[in-house]
Amino acid sequence: MDSYSCSASSAYVVVVQTPINWFSAPWIWKKYTDEVFNVGLHDQTFLTGDGRTRKDPTKPYGSGGLMAPRKALVCTTWNAPREAFDEPSNPTLQGRSLADILSNITCTFRFCGFEVLPEFGIFDIFKNPNVEADLAAYHDHLEKHLG
Repeated sequence: MDSYSCSASSAYVVVVQTPINWFSAPWIWKKYTDEVFNVGLHDQTFLTGDGRTRKDPTKPYGSGGLMAPRKALVCTTWNAPREAFDEPSNPTLQGRSLADILSNITCTFRFCGFEVLPEFGIFDIFKNPNVEADLAAYHDHLEKHLG
């Protein structure tokens, strides 16, 4: 078995910790996702297609995942301040939430059957860092969602 699919399919919780560069995870994340999740599709360890079948048209797109009851958590670091999110007057994010921005990552996990836990962000890391408070908040987030 490929080492990618073996390690990812045997994990109970997958934590993606990534900086955000230009409103997305770095290119290496996309490369990793393409390589690992395509192996999981080919080997049918992550999913069996997109879930739809000709025999049962009631099965929705995205219901072919095999990774339940596994969970995924996306934790990100941002130069943007927290106040920029969920704010309609922000000229760049225009009211988008952290979850909105991270949907390109979380949809991949959902498509494979993972339960996606609420995301966690650390904000304003260059202009207004607060490392101790951020680490404490991250610990609390993990406790709340993973026990």
